Amino acid sequence: MKKAIFTLMAVAIAVAAQAQQFQNGTTAANLGIGLGTALGGLGKARPAISLSVDHGMWDIGGPGVISLGGYIGNTGYKYTSGTYTYKWNYTIVGVRGAYHYNGFTNVPKLDVYGGAMLGYNIAKYSSDGDAAAYANSYGSGLGFTGFVGGRWFFTNKIGAYAELGYGVSVLNAGVTYKF
Repeated sequence: MKKAIFTLMAVAIAVAAQAQQFQNGTTAANLGIGLGTALGGLGKARPAISLSVDHGMWDIGGPGVISLGGYIGNTGYKYTSGTYTYKWNYTIVGVRGAYHYNGFTNVPKLDVYGGAMLGYNIAKYSSDGDAAAYANSYGSGLGFTGFVGGRWFFTNKIGAYAELGYGVSVLNAGVTYKF
């Protein structure tokens, strides 16, 4: 039993030693599920899903890297009342930039970042019945938002992430892949 624990610890240390912080030239993709939203809708919500990508572009003075990337997310609602069904669908597409803090040199598997996104919210509403005349894209438009997040890499390429900020949801969490 002691030999198995020792071997497991040695493998974990070897994997951790290979992990590197987010650097100039690094690209990371996040695929997540969201919790909570500021987007309107009644009834049953479809889970918010999002995909974001960050690419390290510039080393800057101090321990950090600036990244540029993109974001796409989608969520929706469906509400039924009597014989009528109402549907809301939201897709946000955006361009984002972030500062990745690399000052935690004793924790190389951690990537802590914060940034801003310029996005376009594509909002669609539809219904059947007598309210069908009101089907439109109300609420679509440009928006500017901030976010903070963190990634923890289990291996040199695969990890988990969590992000707090406005997108299709207030909190996104999921898997991240670094390449």
